Amino acid sequence: MGTAVAGICFVASLVLALAVVYRPLGDHMHRVYDGRRHSRVERVIYRLVGVKPDAEQTWGVYARSVLAFSAVGVLFLYLLQRVQDRLLLSLGFRPVKPDQAWNTAVSFVTNTNWQSYSGESTMGHLVQMAGLAVQNFVSAAVGMCVAIALVRGFARKRTEHLGNFWVDLTRGTLRILLPIAFVGAVALVAGGVIQNFGDGHTAATFAGAQQRLPGGPVASQEAIKELGTNGGGFFNANSAHPYENGAAWTNWLEIFLILVIPVALCRTFGRMVGQDRQGHAIVAVMGTIALVSVALTNAFQLMHHGTVPMAVGAATEGVESRFGVANSATFAAATTLTSTGAVNSFHDSYTGLGGMMTMVNMMLGEVAPGGVGSGLYGMLVLAVITVFVAGLMVGRTPEYLGKKIGSREIKFAACYFLVTPILVLTGTAAAVATRSGRAGMLNSGAHGFSEVLYAFTSASNNNGSAFAGLTANTVWYDTALGLCMAFGRFLPMVFVLALAGSLARQGRTPASDGTLPTHRPQFVGMVTGVTVVLVALTFLPALALGPLAEGLH
Repeated sequence: MGTAVAGICFVASLVLALAVVYRPLGDHMHRVYDGRRHSRVERVIYRLVGVKPDAEQTWGVYARSVLAFSAVGVLFLYLLQRVQDRLLLSLGFRPVKPDQAWNTAVSFVTNTNWQSYSGESTMGHLVQMAGLAVQNFVSAAVGMCVAIALVRGFARKRTEHLGNFWVDLTRGTLRILLPIAFVGAVALVAGGVIQNFGDGHTAATFAGAQQRLPGGPVASQEAIKELGTNGGGFFNANSAHPYENGAAWTNWLEIFLILVIPVALCRTFGRMVGQDRQGHAIVAVMGTIALVSVALTNAFQLMHHGTVPMAVGAATEGVESRFGVANSATFAAATTLTSTGAVNSFHDSYTGLGGMMTMVNMMLGEVAPGGVGSGLYGMLVLAVITVFVAGLMVGRTPEYLGKKIGSREIKFAACYFLVTPILVLTGTAAAVATRSGRAGMLNSGAHGFSEVLYAFTSASNNNGSAFAGLTANTVWYDTALGLCMAFGRFLPMVFVLALAGSLARQGRTPASDGTLPTHRPQFVGMVTGVTVVLVALTFLPALALGPLAEGLH
């Protein structure tokens, strides 16, 4: 079997597996968020934090709850890093320096998990478990909460309430993320991913060499990472390391875990609005964009010009030989189409156009299928923009799912879309225009510019992966990228919740002959086109200075 055919079979098996779990997992999440019964464990948690689980919140209160919870998380994680030398299980590590502690705290709370350090030589067990691993769960759950609140805005009518953030957060963590992570961790342990709570001086043998590896809950962290919540790596080699990705089948499993929740949330959306076909339309848009991206990324890596790539049949630099070029390219596409950020090959070593695809995936807004929760609400915002544009074209008030998209709604949607490009382009411009920013560039020319552009694209979209050639562990980059991660996460969330509140207050407009059908292939094509065109118009000049210039050289 040739490399290309094997790659196609690999992708086809992923699509089949996602199709199999789409309905049962989506229905389960619908029951989780629409159910009225609280488990005993959940009731205990509500008593401890002083929450009335049956009291619902307006969009403003919901947004303040999201921001307050996240702010406390940043402060707690920052302090935990700064005093880790005084804590149990510190392994003798010194306190994390202030700028890096800020960057890491914001990174994990915003679900970015960008790491400008090596996990095994910087953080003790307690910080890893009580700080980083906890945020791997709850930061993902926050994204799901915001997505569900937006869906309720479409599903409800003439109400100020969008649910209860604390209930949604607790249920998402306990009933969805924890069970899937547990099963995923067991499978990964069976595949060779270590689960070790040793004293930091465990001897391990790999490839005939004796290495000193600190202990830590690697398997469970890896499982959570592949659910779309971690862009870092304990051994500083991420999913290319055999102790984090042990075999070809675990590589497949990790990609599956990256995609499964964002894909199944489309089914949840359809069930909650009472029209399953609306969920099918959204997942069709996501699938169309994702398959095109996977195909192009593979093509740019497998059919690259050049003496060495042509001789060996593909661009193999930076690729883990256990997985091969095709499966690595598919992993790269999946991790940048979502907010996962895990890598099993070095994107910095990709061809110019192959590396460009990883950036374009993030620039699309990570909506195909996107991050856990953030992918769904990002795609729904794009659907709102699409029906607004379509309404203008035919001279009719645009509607989506029976809700009118007026000036107020489109302002929220436009603000949501503009946040990330402003952060990416402003941050990149500031980096290449200042001495501190240029000092971190290890390469000059188009590739050096690509490294900076990738860093700000990754941070602003809360992805967490990197081109790796950029020295990001400096005061300038720790501060700038931390700000991009914070603004890139929470400003869009506020606009989404404001949009949800505006929609929930409306009644429902009956469909008429002039209503745009939003469940047909025509609409799928329109949303796909709007997504691509908006990104092309926004980022094409920057791409032309970096990866395009390098790829066409």
